[in-house]
Amino acid sequence: MKSVFVGGNDIIRVYGEENTRILENEFGRDSTILSKEDVLSGKAVDSEYIFSTWGMPQFSFDEIKQYLPNVKAVFYSAGSVQSFAHEFIEAGVKVFSAWGANAVPVAEYTVAQIILANKGFYQLSRRITNRGAHYKAYDLFHTYCGNYDCNIGIIGAGMIGKLVINMLKPYRLKVKVFDPFLPDEKAEELGVEKSSLEEIFSTCQTISNHLANNAQTVGMLNYSLFSKMMPNATFINTGRGAQIVEADLVKALEEQPDRTAVLDVTMPEPPEEDSPLYTTPNVFLTPHIAGSAGNEVRRMSEFMIDEARLFTNGQPTRYEVTKEMLKTMA
Repeated sequence: MKSVFVGGNDIIRVYGEENTRILENEFGRDSTILSKEDVLSGKAVDSEYIFSTWGMPQFSFDEIKQYLPNVKAVFYSAGSVQSFAHEFIEAGVKVFSAWGANAVPVAEYTVAQIILANKGFYQLSRRITNRGAHYKAYDLFHTYCGNYDCNIGIIGAGMIGKLVINMLKPYRLKVKVFDPFLPDEKAEELGVEKSSLEEIFSTCQTISNHLANNAQTVGMLNYSLFSKMMPNATFINTGRGAQIVEADLVKALEEQPDRTAVLDVTMPEPPEEDSPLYTTPNVFLTPHIAGSAGNEVRRMSEFMIDEARLFTNGQPTRYEVTKEMLKTMA
C-alpha cells in the first residue's frame, strides 16, 4: 500500500504525531503533504489512498484519471465532502467522511445552546446592565418555558439532527422535527413528532437548523417562517448560512426584540462589514465554532483510520459517502 496526505496545514493539526505514525506504519504514508500542484506534477501517481481534512482541493474527473489513476479511496477527516467528492465518486474512487465524528461536537454545542435558550440566557444576560435591569430581566425570565415539556424544533434529522435529538432526551423536551426524508417509523423510534416548518416556527420555544447543504435548501428559511416565531423564541443555526434569508431574519428580530438568533454560520462568512447581523442586539454570533476544535479534531482522524482499516481488510465500512447521499448531506 501507498498513501499520501493531500491538502494544507490543517492536516498536521487534525492527524497529529500519533496518527501520522500509524498511517506511516500501516498504510505506507509518504512523509510529505501534497498540494494540488504537487499532485498535478505527478507526485501521487502511484498512490492508492488519500488522507485529508479541511483544505482538500477539488480535482476534475480527468485530473483524477490522469494523476491519481491508482487511488482506491479518499479518507476525509472532516465533515462535508460536497466540494470535492462528486468527481472522485464519478471516477470510481470510494470517498469516506468523518461526518460521524464531526457531528458529535456540533450536536454538543447545539444542545448547550438549546438548554441555555430555553432559560432565556441570551436575552437576560444582555439586559442586565444595572441593578434595576436585574429585576426587569427576572420578570422576563418567567415568560420562558425552561427545560421541561418545552417544544423544541429540529430542522433536518440527518446525523447531527439525530444526535441532538438523542442528547436532548434526558431533559424531557417535546421535540418536533421537519425532515421530508425521515420515515414515520424512525420518527417514532426517535420519539419525535414530524411537523411542518410553519408549525415548528409558530409553536417551538427554540428552533435549531440542521438542513443539508444543497441547492434545494438555499434561502429555504425566510420571512414567512421567521415572522411566525413566538415573542421569546430562539433560532439557532449551525447548518449553513445560505439556508437563511438573513435580511428576513433580521426583519423578524427587529419586529419582535424578544426573539433571539444564535448564529454560528452566516453567508458570507464572516458577514460583510456593514451587515446588520453585527448591530442587531438580539443576534448572537460565534465564528463557526460548533464543529471539531482543539483535541476534538483527533476524533475525526481516528474515525478515518478505523475506516481505512476496515476497507483495506475487506470488511463492511460505516462512513462511505455515496452519490445518492450527496443529494441530502450537508
